[in-house]
Amino acid sequence: MISIALPKGSLEEQTLQLFREADLEVRRTDRDYNPTIVDERIGKVKILRPQEIPTYVEMGYFDMGITGHDWVHETGAAVKHLANLSYSKTGEGDVRIVVAVHRDEPVDDVTQIRPRSRVTTEYPVMTKEFFGRLGIPVQIFPSYGASEAKVPDLMDVVVDLTETGTTLRRNGLKIIGEIMRSKTVVIANKGSFENPSNRKAMEEIVTLLSGVIEARHQVLLSMNVPAAVMEEVVRTLPAMKKPTVSRLHGIDYFSIETVVPRDLVNTLIPRLKDAGAEDILEIPIRKIIR
Repeated sequence: MISIALPKGSLEEQTLQLFREADLEVRRTDRDYNPTIVDERIGKVKILRPQEIPTYVEMGYFDMGITGHDWVHETGAAVKHLANLSYSKTGEGDVRIVVAVHRDEPVDDVTQIRPRSRVTTEYPVMTKEFFGRLGIPVQIFPSYGASEAKVPDLMDVVVDLTETGTTLRRNGLKIIGEIMRSKTVVIANKGSFENPSNRKAMEEIVTLLSGVIEARHQVLLSMNVPAAVMEEVVRTLPAMKKPTVSRLHGIDYFSIETVVPRDLVNTLIPRLKDAGAEDILEIPIRKIIR
């Protein structure tokens, strides 16, 4: 049985939802940091700050963890990368580590930041590396939350994580540079991953989680099609592979099933109807396992 560290805070809700959709529901009370997952592969679960997870996984306190790639980079943890998971605080997509200043500052690019500027950030290592590469000496002040609120009264510059930049703009800041893009990642302890039974358990869990992520972008379409227009309908369909086609009993019709991208379905269904498809069903998919 393996142990798993899950992220607390901004990634928590989306992570718990992902595990629930993967039929690996995390059972806990509101303030329970030691939840359980009823699965024979999983022995221990703990919810921790994502900043801590890479180090604890590297040290072997956990076999597997979910955190941000930014925190793997920031901590320098030597861990095994198992998978990228395309979700963030508000749903899908990457996040960015950006450099921002007050909107009234006459600065539009990071190369224009004045030497000895005060920089507040939750990423002191990454920030030091970034300004070191630029050759700009700055004063770095580690932040423990609400970094954007410290500019301009206490600090000159903020290096912070953002999805859309809305919070920064709301606080009177403007983005003038980007340090990196980050994803939610699944990591493993290198030694644990070398154990065949642990590796099998981790790979199976990653398969389930990745299958849910993949399914969020697809739907299953099912329809009945007169034989006379079947080829035209099939040409209309985008498909993962060839659609499944079977003849209906007793009438000159075929049943067609195929998986299509979710973002195409609202324009695709009217086109299929125009091509002669009937009884069109759009069916949600829970997992897609490649």
